[in-house]
Amino acid sequence: MRHLLDTKELDRARALRILDVAEDMAATQQREVRKLPTLRGKTVVNLFFEDSTRTRISFEAAAKRLSADVINFSAKGSSVSKGESLQDTAQTLQAMGADAVVIRHGASGAPQTLATSGWISAGVVNAGDGTHAHPTQALLDAFTVRKRFFGDDSRGRDLAGLRVTIVGDILHSRVARSNVWLLATLGAEVTLVAPPTLVPQDVSAWPVRVRYDLDEAIADGPDALMMLRIQLERMNAAYFPTEREYSRTWGLDAERLAALPADSIVLHPGPMNRGMEISAAAADSPRSTVLEQVANGVSVRMAVLYLLLAGERTDAEEDGR
Repeated sequence: MRHLLDTKELDRARALRILDVAEDMAATQQREVRKLPTLRGKTVVNLFFEDSTRTRISFEAAAKRLSADVINFSAKGSSVSKGESLQDTAQTLQAMGADAVVIRHGASGAPQTLATSGWISAGVVNAGDGTHAHPTQALLDAFTVRKRFFGDDSRGRDLAGLRVTIVGDILHSRVARSNVWLLATLGAEVTLVAPPTLVPQDVSAWPVRVRYDLDEAIADGPDALMMLRIQLERMNAAYFPTEREYSRTWGLDAERLAALPADSIVLHPGPMNRGMEISAAAADSPRSTVLEQVANGVSVRMAVLYLLLAGERTDAEEDGR
């Protein structure tokens, strides 16, 4: 694997390879000594142009548990805040000998530019770009769903036959976009539920069903319900009347939680707006996988870094170096 930029580029075999390696990584995290020597001597740079807590810490933990050297680079307080370009930053990292760059950027397409520009020879992992993609979040979500439904028998299995419903701010969500393509590749049936104003215009090309009524979607009996945060910071217009109205119509409250099938699960990529898109009862219930998603994120990101820096390469990947 040369880069990981978008789940749309992953076929079923490659997606399952990442999930299966993540299973191996998760097993190592149950040991008394969780650190592996696998990436000793490699340097991983976390290049974050947007604020992040979970994703940055998760990538840092993943790299350190593989014994890589980690450099955390925040745009705030750096030369970027003084006007330095992405190209100049990349060339600085190249000169420092970075082997992998984990990048989060507010502009959609920035990781693709970094990976294909020739400015840097390091492998590039997209940790979220604009409203475009967040591939490792989708992978950890799929890993969590697979683990919940298939347990220790999950290795090599896709998500065929499972129904996943994604609810909320689809328009601004890179998590939703990455999940749609990955879940569809793994065979899941995906439904989107949102106010009409928060559904992208180009969604007709996506492998999904679109609904606008959450109660009807719940009545269909989804296996997994993923609640998305309303991204007020990306909104420059009124997409719904009030936060209270949104919560009443599209929020997962205790009543809707009780209406879900007995074995269905609730996911949330975080951070959560408790009381808006998800109630405290739903967030803290046994159905909730929120904390599992955080733990699984480290294993999945360990797998991605391992495959990027130490895993076997195909001939085509070698030719494209």
